[in-house]
Amino acid sequence: MSWLKNAEELKSILQSLAACDDQGKEMDLDVALFQWEQCTWLVREAQKTIYLIGNGASASMASHIAADLAKNAHVHTEVFSDLSLITALANDLGYQEVFAEPLRRRMKEGDMLVAISSSGQSPNIFRACREAKTREGIVITLSAMKPDNPLRSEGMINFYLPAKSYGLAETGHAALLHYWMDQVVMGNHAFKERKPMEIGKRQRKAANSWIG
Repeated sequence: MSWLKNAEELKSILQSLAACDDQGKEMDLDVALFQWEQCTWLVREAQKTIYLIGNGASASMASHIAADLAKNAHVHTEVFSDLSLITALANDLGYQEVFAEPLRRRMKEGDMLVAISSSGQSPNIFRACREAKTREGIVITLSAMKPDNPLRSEGMINFYLPAKSYGLAETGHAALLHYWMDQVVMGNHAFKERKPMEIGKRQRKAANSWIG
Protein backbone atom coordinates (compact mmCIF):
# COMPACT_ATOMS: atom_id res chain seq x y z
CA MET A 1 0.00 0.00 0.00
CA SER A 2 1.35 3.44 -0.93
CA TRP A 3 1.68 6.17 1.68
CA LEU A 4 -1.08 8.25 0.07
CA LYS A 5 -3.46 5.28 -0.01
CA ASN A 6 -2.71 4.60 3.65
CA ALA A 7 -3.37 8.26 4.47
CA GLU A 8 -6.67 8.13 2.60
CA GLU A 9 -7.70 5.02 4.52
CA LEU A 10 -6.91 6.72 7.82
CA LYS A 11 -8.87 9.79 6.73
CA SER A 12 -11.88 7.61 5.87
CA ILE A 13 -11.69 5.88 9.26
CA LEU A 14 -11.53 9.18 11.16
CA GLN A 15 -14.46 10.56 9.19
CA SER A 16 -16.44 7.43 10.08
CA LEU A 17 -16.08 7.88 13.85
CA ALA A 18 -19.35 6.86 15.50
CA ALA A 19 -20.80 7.23 18.99
CA CYS A 20 -23.53 5.40 20.86
CA ASP A 21 -24.94 5.24 24.37
CA ASP A 22 -25.02 2.28 26.76
CA GLN A 23 -28.12 0.94 25.03
CA GLY A 24 -26.46 0.94 21.63
CA LYS A 25 -28.47 3.94 20.47
CA GLU A 26 -26.57 5.98 17.90
CA MET A 27 -25.68 9.50 18.98
CA ASP A 28 -24.97 12.61 16.94
CA LEU A 29 -21.18 12.75 16.93
CA ASP A 30 -20.80 16.45 17.71
CA VAL A 31 -23.32 16.13 20.53
CA ALA A 32 -21.50 13.11 21.96
CA LEU A 33 -18.15 14.91 21.85
CA PHE A 34 -19.57 18.01 23.50
CA GLN A 35 -21.21 15.93 26.23
CA TRP A 36 -17.84 14.28 26.91
CA GLU A 37 -16.29 17.74 27.19
CA GLN A 38 -19.10 18.89 29.54
CA CYS A 39 -18.55 15.88 31.80
CA THR A 40 -14.83 16.65 31.85
CA TRP A 41 -15.44 20.27 32.84
CA LEU A 42 -17.67 19.08 35.69
CA VAL A 43 -14.99 16.64 36.84
CA ARG A 44 -12.38 19.39 36.75
CA GLU A 45 -14.53 21.91 38.61
CA ALA A 46 -15.40 19.42 41.35
CA GLN A 47 -11.74 18.40 41.66
CA LYS A 48 -12.55 14.81 40.82
CA THR A 49 -10.25 12.36 39.02
CA ILE A 50 -10.06 11.07 35.45
CA TYR A 51 -8.67 7.53 35.22
CA LEU A 52 -7.36 6.37 31.84
CA ILE A 53 -6.66 2.71 31.03
CA GLY A 54 -5.46 0.62 28.12
CA ASN A 55 -3.14 -2.24 27.15
CA GLY A 56 0.03 -1.97 25.10
CA ALA A 57 -0.03 1.06 22.82
CA SER A 58 -3.36 2.05 24.38
CA ALA A 59 -1.62 2.16 27.77
CA SER A 60 0.94 4.54 26.28
CA MET A 61 -1.88 6.73 24.96
CA ALA A 62 -3.55 6.68 28.38
CA SER A 63 -0.33 7.92 30.02
CA HIS A 64 0.28 10.51 27.30
CA ILE A 65 -3.20 12.04 27.46
CA ALA A 66 -3.25 11.86 31.27
CA ALA A 67 -0.09 13.97 31.33
CA ASP A 68 -1.48 16.45 28.79
CA LEU A 69 -4.77 16.83 30.68
CA ALA A 70 -2.95 17.40 33.95
CA LYS A 71 -0.55 19.93 32.45
CA ASN A 72 -2.79 21.80 30.02
CA ALA A 73 -6.33 21.36 31.33
CA HIS A 74 -5.48 21.26 35.05
CA VAL A 75 -7.46 18.06 35.56
CA HIS A 76 -6.43 15.50 38.16
CA THR A 77 -5.60 12.30 36.26
CA GLU A 78 -4.33 8.85 37.13
CA VAL A 79 -3.11 5.79 35.22
CA PHE A 80 -2.18 2.38 36.60
CA SER A 81 1.14 1.95 34.82
CA ASP A 82 3.46 1.31 37.76
CA LEU A 83 5.23 -1.97 36.99
CA SER A 84 5.23 -3.17 40.59
CA LEU A 85 1.50 -2.59 40.91
CA ILE A 86 0.67 -4.28 37.61
CA THR A 87 2.80 -7.35 38.25
CA ALA A 88 1.59 -7.74 41.84
CA LEU A 89 -2.05 -7.57 40.83
CA ALA A 90 -1.55 -9.84 37.81
CA ASN A 91 0.35 -12.38 39.87
CA ASP A 92 -2.01 -12.42 42.84
CA LEU A 93 -5.41 -11.77 41.27
CA GLY A 94 -4.97 -12.35 37.53
CA TYR A 95 -4.33 -9.90 34.71
CA GLN A 96 -8.04 -9.31 34.25
CA GLU A 97 -8.04 -7.44 37.59
CA VAL A 98 -5.11 -5.05 37.03
CA PHE A 99 -7.41 -2.06 36.48
CA ALA A 100 -10.58 -3.10 38.31
CA GLU A 101 -8.87 -3.72 41.64
CA PRO A 102 -7.22 -0.26 41.93
CA LEU A 103 -10.53 1.33 40.95
CA ARG A 104 -12.25 -0.52 43.81
CA ARG A 105 -9.89 1.21 46.24
CA ARG A 106 -9.62 4.64 44.64
CA MET A 107 -12.54 5.57 42.41
CA LYS A 108 -15.13 7.88 43.90
CA GLU A 109 -18.62 8.79 42.79
CA GLY A 110 -18.41 11.31 39.95
CA ASP A 111 -14.89 10.35 38.81
CA MET A 112 -14.41 9.52 35.13
CA LEU A 113 -12.96 6.41 33.51
CA VAL A 114 -11.70 6.60 29.92
CA ALA A 115 -11.24 3.04 28.62
CA ILE A 116 -9.19 2.55 25.43
CA SER A 117 -9.17 -0.78 23.61
CA SER A 118 -8.55 -1.36 19.91
CA SER A 119 -10.36 -4.70 19.91
CA GLY A 120 -13.00 -3.74 22.47
CA GLN A 121 -12.65 -7.27 23.87
CA SER A 122 -9.97 -7.01 26.57
CA PRO A 123 -11.30 -8.62 29.79
CA ASN A 124 -9.34 -6.29 32.07
CA ILE A 125 -10.82 -3.23 30.34
CA PHE A 126 -14.31 -4.71 30.46
CA ARG A 127 -14.05 -5.46 34.20
CA ALA A 128 -12.76 -1.98 34.94
CA CYS A 129 -15.76 -0.41 33.20
CA ARG A 130 -18.15 -2.56 35.19
CA GLU A 131 -16.39 -1.61 38.42
CA ALA A 132 -16.47 2.10 37.58
CA LYS A 133 -20.21 1.95 36.92
CA THR A 134 -20.90 0.32 40.29
CA ARG A 135 -19.16 3.33 41.86
CA GLU A 136 -21.32 5.86 40.00
CA GLY A 137 -18.45 6.81 37.72
CA ILE A 138 -18.69 8.42 34.31
CA VAL A 139 -17.48 5.80 31.79
CA ILE A 140 -16.28 6.70 28.30
CA THR A 141 -15.02 4.00 25.91
CA LEU A 142 -12.92 4.06 22.74
CA SER A 143 -12.84 0.94 20.58
CA ALA A 144 -12.34 -0.25 16.99
CA MET A 145 -12.24 -3.49 14.98
CA LYS A 146 -15.61 -5.30 15.10
CA PRO A 147 -18.64 -2.98 15.22
CA ASP A 148 -20.37 -5.29 17.71
CA ASN A 149 -17.45 -5.50 20.16
CA PRO A 150 -18.72 -5.73 23.78
CA LEU A 151 -17.00 -2.57 24.99
CA ARG A 152 -19.37 -0.46 22.85
CA SER A 153 -22.17 -0.98 25.35
CA GLU A 154 -20.20 -0.41 28.55
CA GLY A 155 -19.87 3.38 28.58
CA MET A 156 -22.26 6.27 28.97
CA ILE A 157 -20.70 7.36 25.67
CA ASN A 158 -18.95 4.83 23.41
CA PHE A 159 -16.78 5.98 20.51
CA TYR A 160 -16.02 3.54 17.69
CA LEU A 161 -13.65 3.67 14.73
CA PRO A 162 -14.09 1.14 11.89
CA ALA A 163 -10.36 0.37 11.76
CA LYS A 164 -9.36 -3.18 10.84
CA SER A 165 -5.72 -3.01 11.95
CA TYR A 166 -4.18 -2.09 15.30
CA GLY A 167 -2.01 0.59 13.70
CA LEU A 168 -4.97 2.44 12.23
CA ALA A 169 -7.08 1.93 15.37
CA GLU A 170 -4.36 3.26 17.64
CA THR A 171 -3.61 6.21 15.38
CA GLY A 172 -7.29 7.07 15.21
CA HIS A 173 -7.74 6.81 18.97
CA ALA A 174 -4.74 9.08 19.51
CA ALA A 175 -6.30 11.69 17.23
CA LEU A 176 -9.63 11.47 19.09
CA LEU A 177 -7.97 11.77 22.51
CA HIS A 178 -5.97 14.80 21.43
CA TYR A 179 -9.11 16.41 20.01
CA TRP A 180 -10.92 15.84 23.32
CA MET A 181 -8.06 17.28 25.34
CA ASP A 182 -7.73 20.35 23.09
CA GLN A 183 -11.47 21.03 23.25
CA VAL A 184 -11.43 20.76 27.04
CA VAL A 185 -8.55 23.24 27.26
CA MET A 186 -10.30 25.72 24.96
CA GLY A 187 -13.65 25.35 26.70
CA ASN A 188 -12.52 25.61 30.32
CA HIS A 189 -12.92 29.41 30.24
CA ALA A 190 -16.69 28.89 30.46
CA PHE A 191 -16.25 27.50 33.98
CA LYS A 192 -13.58 29.85 35.33
CA GLU A 193 -15.94 32.26 37.07
CA ARG A 194 -18.24 29.64 38.54
CA LYS A 195 -18.07 28.40 42.12
CA PRO A 196 -17.02 24.78 42.74
CA MET A 197 -19.91 22.32 42.70
CA GLU A 198 -20.38 18.78 43.82
CA ILE A 199 -20.27 16.08 41.19
CA GLY A 200 -21.82 12.73 41.83
CA LYS A 201 -25.23 11.21 41.24
CA ARG A 202 -26.66 14.58 40.25
CA GLN A 203 -24.09 15.07 37.49
CA ARG A 204 -24.27 11.44 36.45
CA LYS A 205 -28.04 11.70 36.08
CA ALA A 206 -27.56 14.89 34.11
CA ALA A 207 -25.05 13.15 31.87
CA ASN A 208 -27.48 10.30 31.33
CA SER A 209 -30.18 12.79 30.38
CA TRP A 210 -27.82 14.42 27.87
CA ILE A 211 -27.16 11.04 26.31
CA GLY A 212 -30.78 9.92 26.38
